[in-house]
Amino acid sequence: MAGGTYILAHDVGTSGNKAVLVDLDGRLVAKAVQPYRVSYPRPGWAEQDPEDWWGAVARTTREVLGRSGVAPEEVACLTWSYQLLGIVPMSRRGEVIRPAILWLDSRAEEEARKAMRKLGGPRIFRLLAGATITGKDGIPKLLWLKRQEPETYRAMDFFLDVGGYLVWRATGRAVMDLTGASAFGLDLKKKTWLRGFMSYLGLDTSKLPPLVRSVEVVGGLTREAASDLGLKEGTPVVAGAGDVPSASVGAGAVGEGEGHLYLGTSAWLAVVTSRTPRGKHGVVAIQSADPSMNLLLAEMETAGACVERVAGELYRHEAGSGGREAAFEAMNAEAEKAPPGSAGLIFLPWMYGERSPISDSLLRAAFVNLSLDHGREHLARSVYEGISFNIRWALEVVEGGFGVRLPSLRVIGGGALSRPWMQILADVTNRPVEVVQEPQEAGAVGAALTAAVGIGAHPGFPHLRNLVRIAARYEPLPGREGLYDGPYRAFKDLYAALRGIYHRLNRPG
Repeated sequence: MAGGTYILAHDVGTSGNKAVLVDLDGRLVAKAVQPYRVSYPRPGWAEQDPEDWWGAVARTTREVLGRSGVAPEEVACLTWSYQLLGIVPMSRRGEVIRPAILWLDSRAEEEARKAMRKLGGPRIFRLLAGATITGKDGIPKLLWLKRQEPETYRAMDFFLDVGGYLVWRATGRAVMDLTGASAFGLDLKKKTWLRGFMSYLGLDTSKLPPLVRSVEVVGGLTREAASDLGLKEGTPVVAGAGDVPSASVGAGAVGEGEGHLYLGTSAWLAVVTSRTPRGKHGVVAIQSADPSMNLLLAEMETAGACVERVAGELYRHEAGSGGREAAFEAMNAEAEKAPPGSAGLIFLPWMYGERSPISDSLLRAAFVNLSLDHGREHLARSVYEGISFNIRWALEVVEGGFGVRLPSLRVIGGGALSRPWMQILADVTNRPVEVVQEPQEAGAVGAALTAAVGIGAHPGFPHLRNLVRIAARYEPLPGREGLYDGPYRAFKDLYAALRGIYHRLNRPG
């Protein structure tokens, strides 16, 4: 086991970085947050400057060390959780060629359609690959670079994802961990790149980085990186894992059939399995942080993003006097005043397309059945209900399509702090909802616990389950059984009714 009694982990997300300093059992010692911006240079595009990630990691590292009083030599290792599906083109000299293309970016719709046509169309592609692809997926974006920015593609000696870039900045090694690779094209049984598949679609597989396991110590901090972070040169760097696999560990969902729900800017439902199931209905199988396990993943593109947008628009007065938190508090208070079902108002939470329970990047959000009888409180509650309907739909797909059963929902992320939302979720899904301690730090803590296995502080992932503590539990309220069944059926019917209109309005060109 490595020396040192603390682990430093970073959750490098879409809107900012969360740093946590924890002991070897994952108990929080100090935390810090550093935001950064997303650039939207064109409709459907979403980019970031990788230097912003590293700058945020450096600033928050120094901040948590300062707050805790922990000395650099007491840090056993450094690691991260990170947003999946980022693409950072790198030159032969290790230079970033262009801004990173993010998971939220949907520029490659045409490349996705062409790739599927090459394999016989979406239906055949689904049979071969397990799920259709959209312009938000990694392979279409790499094909987009080849077609639309050929000079970038030629100059790109290799590409990295967000975690790979951070490892490179920390150690000088260019690698990608298995969880990140599984979001592009990984053989989950052999743990190797799907080189034949990717080559057939037109990609140069020599540009694929070497693969490492999430628990692997990739190297030690270089002198330059140690100077940036205020840590000791040579401090072990563990590869880390994508946000979904890290969150699963941080939620204590590490065994067969155990699942968790994340509610942040986006949302996802993930279930651990030792099987390698083929994806369907927008549900995909990706690599777990545990090299011996995989995850069934139903990802929803916008959840907290919907809440934040509506709170920002409807609660400007509260935000102006008390900031964002005051706006959220007012929205929560009014949502509790509105009746279940929001007096017939239904919110569709597809602000930027959707992956699961339906895979369609051209969908958008809507309030449906809005009347003069509705007030601000109905709109507030309908947002929480609409996201919960989407989660119920995803639950049905995962449980019905893959033979798993989740008797309760283990919830993490910022959304878990909303009491009315958690009660609505319990009522809509008709199952208990459990909120872990420090739910917003679950991703970073999960990365830290993964690293703890990597440096030998714990014997394996099953040992981590009992380290995660539950802070609150919400039971479905008596008398509300079946209350949401009608609105939920209407919610599902609205997709079929509006799909054609969304496609006419939002199809590029």
